[in-house]
Amino acid sequence: MMHSGIAGATELLRQAREVFHDDAAALAVLDDLNGRLAGPLRIAVAGMVKAGKSTLLNAIIGEEIAPTDAGECTRIVTWYRFGHTPRITLHPFVGEPKGLPVTREDGRLVFTLGDVRPEEVERLVVDWPAASLRDLTLIDTPGIASLSQDVSGRSLAFLLPEDSPSAADAIIYLMRHLHASDVRFLESFKDTAAGESGTVNALAVLSRADEIGAGRIDSLISAAVIADRYSKDHNLKPLALGVVPVAGLLAQSSRTMRQSDFEALKLLALMERNPRERLMLSADRFIRDTGPAGLDPATKSSLVNRFGLFGIRLGVALIRGGTNNPGELAHELARRSGLGQLLDTISHLFQTRADALKARAAVVGVEALVSGAPKERAAPLEAALERLYAGAHEFRELKLLAALRTGGVGLGPEASAEAERLLGGRGSSCALRLGLDRDADDRLINETARASLYRWRLIAENPLTEPQAVDACRVVMRSCEGMMASTVAVR
Repeated sequence: MMHSGIAGATELLRQAREVFHDDAAALAVLDDLNGRLAGPLRIAVAGMVKAGKSTLLNAIIGEEIAPTDAGECTRIVTWYRFGHTPRITLHPFVGEPKGLPVTREDGRLVFTLGDVRPEEVERLVVDWPAASLRDLTLIDTPGIASLSQDVSGRSLAFLLPEDSPSAADAIIYLMRHLHASDVRFLESFKDTAAGESGTVNALAVLSRADEIGAGRIDSLISAAVIADRYSKDHNLKPLALGVVPVAGLLAQSSRTMRQSDFEALKLLALMERNPRERLMLSADRFIRDTGPAGLDPATKSSLVNRFGLFGIRLGVALIRGGTNNPGELAHELARRSGLGQLLDTISHLFQTRADALKARAAVVGVEALVSGAPKERAAPLEAALERLYAGAHEFRELKLLAALRTGGVGLGPEASAEAERLLGGRGSSCALRLGLDRDADDRLINETARASLYRWRLIAENPLTEPQAVDACRVVMRSCEGMMASTVAVR
């Protein structure tokens, strides 16, 4: 909605280049920050071991390119970004980057490190021509709290650097259920330099939602109830913008469905009900028992690996209900996996606020350089940073959002919830901020923003309103004014 932050950050980086013109290390940091400001939003996918990170990443990308087995490359931070030509680049801690062969087995990308050991690799960068990566760079991180302290430590060092902004603008954090170690990690992420800005820029995902209902067709309904309860948990609410249930395996497979998958599910749908239900009592039984005719054990095993029993049951139910082509089935399975809700949530919470999140990372990067510089060199940049904080409304929004989520600002529960929405806490478009339908026209947006501005002005002018709450009201009022201005500008 407002873009003063990114313009201010660009100018700040230009000034910093002048100040550090003779410092090669500082200039390299500034080059990286400049690239970050110009590039797509960076979202890291994090979570405990076996949370389903690579599977979900494949679902978001729409192709099975991230390795999902427990091979050596799942111990390395791996970037997936848009490129017109497929390319894999290995960046070692010591030495020059080198290209790796791009090979696929059964559709999946295979990383061959050659004579390089995983612990010698700082990161792998995969350039891939997937439309979903044009506006989003995804970063797959090794499992946290893994048996190997080295692997777990590598993820934490990447996501939670001590003296610089995190390389990720936001995090999708996967969990199978709410565990104390999940809360500890999210608290750490929020307490980094980037978090202090501050915004709560993590989204939690209940990543194996189908397992909650033991693979029954209505599993996602049970998972949604649990996700809603987690999102209101007093430990998690200040740390994550929401909790989305997703059946990760089904989400991945629905996006990469083959004609042979559809044909196999169709054969199952034609079976009599009782023998079909007996067959699907367990994965072992499904593969081992005979039937239906034309479906061999190898194909059944592939179906289980790709869809899980939940996906097979759901696919068969949809075909029996009248879904009669692979495209239609894939679309419906993706929707019911929770992937659509996740992509919408990523768009509302992160992509619409991409400029502010990227600008914030650039500012934190410059702050880190300034903190280590001699006083006389740092002084002009300290003044520029102060001016930028005073002038960039996006940063004030982010800071107030964090305050509302973590401790409140002296407003009542209803006013706090409305303030969070108006500041973009549930999505940054004007319609979402104002609680309107997505296709609301400019006239309705303008009228609703004007009414909100009037209401918040009354709260601010009330002599009983605490000073801290009056400051919050002013930020909310400025957001309302911005929405009114944006509709006038559009006309």
